[in-house]
Amino acid sequence: MPSKKQEVEVSEAVEIADQEMVDTEALEEEIPVIDSNKIQILPGASEDGTAASFRILQEDHTLGNALRYIIMKNPEVEFCGYSIPHPSEAAMNLRIQTYGEITAVQALEKGLDDLVDLCNVIESEFKEAISKKDYETSQPIDN
Repeated sequence: MPSKKQEVEVSEAVEIADQEMVDTEALEEEIPVIDSNKIQILPGASEDGTAASFRILQEDHTLGNALRYIIMKNPEVEFCGYSIPHPSEAAMNLRIQTYGEITAVQALEKGLDDLVDLCNVIESEFKEAISKKDYETSQPIDN
């Protein structure tokens, strides 16, 4: 059976945990979450939604450059840029600003959809070329 001192320590730990949960809930209200595991909207978005910054977790220049390129192809997008805050941090920040016909979130969603479509076309063309054996093979170099 636990002593009174252990019971007090446990109840204090529960109170501290409850306070931390409240703080986390306040933080979640500050930063709207699209997908809590991957994409967050950072504070500082415009009131009308035409400009916003996003944090995409576990991504780097590979996605950042391709996504920036695809989003900038959208005629409704005025600006799109990305940065990697620090090489040791597994996150990418993306900033989107539109002319006002669509929101930054809609521009991001369209950019992601367009990038998936592009990758699907490349994959199908690659598989088709491989199945036709429409490629050149390299010969080993004799020394």
